[in-house]
Amino acid sequence: MIVLCFLLKFYVNYQPRWEGNPKGLSGPLKGGVIIDYLQARFNFTYEMVRVTENRMEPLGKERGLFSYLFDNQSDLIVSAIVLTHRRNKIIDQTTPWECPKLGLLIPIQDDTANTNAVWVGLVLSAFCVIAVLSLMHRYLEYRSLRLSNQPIDVQRRHVYKSRAGSEYLYVFGNLLSQGGPCSSNLLPFRLVAGVWTLAAFIFVQAYTSTLFTYVVAPVNPPLINSIYDIAESPDINLLNNNWTGFYEKIRDRIKSYPQSRCTLVSECIDLVKPGLRNVFIDAEAYQKDAIKENFEKTGQCNLQMARDSYMTVYAVMALQKNSPYTNSINKGIMELGQSGLLDYWEILFRPMPRQCQGKIQRGYKSPENNQHPPLSLKNLTGAFIILSIGFSLSILAFLVEQIISMSKRHRRQLRPISNDNEKEHVEIANKESSNNIEQETLVFIN
Repeated sequence: MIVLCFLLKFYVNYQPRWEGNPKGLSGPLKGGVIIDYLQARFNFTYEMVRVTENRMEPLGKERGLFSYLFDNQSDLIVSAIVLTHRRNKIIDQTTPWECPKLGLLIPIQDDTANTNAVWVGLVLSAFCVIAVLSLMHRYLEYRSLRLSNQPIDVQRRHVYKSRAGSEYLYVFGNLLSQGGPCSSNLLPFRLVAGVWTLAAFIFVQAYTSTLFTYVVAPVNPPLINSIYDIAESPDINLLNNNWTGFYEKIRDRIKSYPQSRCTLVSECIDLVKPGLRNVFIDAEAYQKDAIKENFEKTGQCNLQMARDSYMTVYAVMALQKNSPYTNSINKGIMELGQSGLLDYWEILFRPMPRQCQGKIQRGYKSPENNQHPPLSLKNLTGAFIILSIGFSLSILAFLVEQIISMSKRHRRQLRPISNDNEKEHVEIANKESSNNIEQETLVFIN
């Protein structure tokens, strides 16, 4: 019976990357099931050692995870340890159990065609035009009536009737391409109305062209496509997990941003937000975890991976130098790799949400994928919404006009009846008065 103590994951994160770890201990997703398989395969027992260190090699008086191997406090470190020749001199490195590529995590640029500031400005301008037209119409009518020398009561009544809201129908009708009546033929009023008609026409055409441009091609391209874009763009900040830079330009870019080196992975991920030009480099598997966790937290896909990855690294486990368990661990890892279980566990433990599957880019694209997807009615939802609003307002205005006209016709039909009744009452009264006069004359003669 072999007692195997192992450490899980040298990245201390707020959220454990393997939910099978005990509370308070974080580790890789596949590390736990690999140990469970090795336990069943070679019939040994193990226990976990709780750690607080966040680096591999000890630095001065600070301990590292390798210190547990040097002090015989642990036999195996289960983690994605980067394979290097220098480390092979002080520890035993196993067969690579994972060969991830370094991916670049970037925020998704806001490429929506809908801007709240544009709609607020449009609504405010519409109400301002309505107010100007109403006041101008009232003033021009009042001035023309003053010159006509009509009574004051007639002037006030006429000006009040001229404020009947035709300006509202005109402004919103032109905005929705439905048209509208111009309630005045005076030159100042028609000039303001013409300016609004021209502005509404330009806005509708600009909105339509912007909509089709947004549907056919992305408005905002990704922040970067490869590692070379970081070197050539001085306004992009590169974040990494406290390890040395590569290439002279990349090293200078890291030094130019004070928050480039993060102690915790979660700190780097929190700095990758829409609107910021920050890029975080890490293994693609962990970048997928970050995309998934962000989606589960916010309900939106705010993160994506750049099109091109940087380089392939080899992840191994670490044992004490000349450990008697090295050959057994290597044999078990090779069996897992040949059986395909490692790849299967990768898919099993990292299921990506469907909404975010398109955010994981790949460097190679087939010619079929280079073609633009066909347009559908779903892509033109905004245009149909605007059109439906215009039709709804037109139908509502038509119904209101019909109701008003029906009430007027009903009143006109009632007026002749009342006049006929009045005439009949007058004729009856005249007949009665004439009969009384005749009776009085007859009595007088007798």
